[in-house]
Amino acid sequence: QVQLVESGGGLVQSGGSLRLSCAASGSIDSINGMGWYRQAPGKQRELVATITSGGSTNYADSVKGRFTISRDNAKKSVYLQMNSLKPEDTAVYYCNAVLRPTYDVPRPYWGKGTLVTVSS
Repeated sequence: QVQLVESGGGLVQSGGSLRLSCAASGSIDSINGMGWYRQAPGKQRELVATITSGGSTNYADSVKGRFTISRDNAKKSVYLQMNSLKPEDTAVYYCNAVLRPTYDVPRPYWGKGTLVTVSS
């Protein structure tokens, strides 16, 4: 079964760093765009960063200069390095990827999320 699994969340003090990882598993022929989204309590899910299969990146203004998205196609993984964390970065972070399973069409998949809590 095709799925995305995140890891790396946790509790960190303001100004600290965390690295999130997301790995795709299952029978997958190809992976297109990948990205990270987040949802804070009482708020809608928002885009954090995306990366294309060619490596082009896009970031939300609120995280530019602090977060870095990267991917390892051989490992079917995407990463989010988060530096200079702020309390407002507290949220559940979700991995997203457009996967093409074997014998199926490409479509977006979501991970179950990993909680990041930044204390002041």
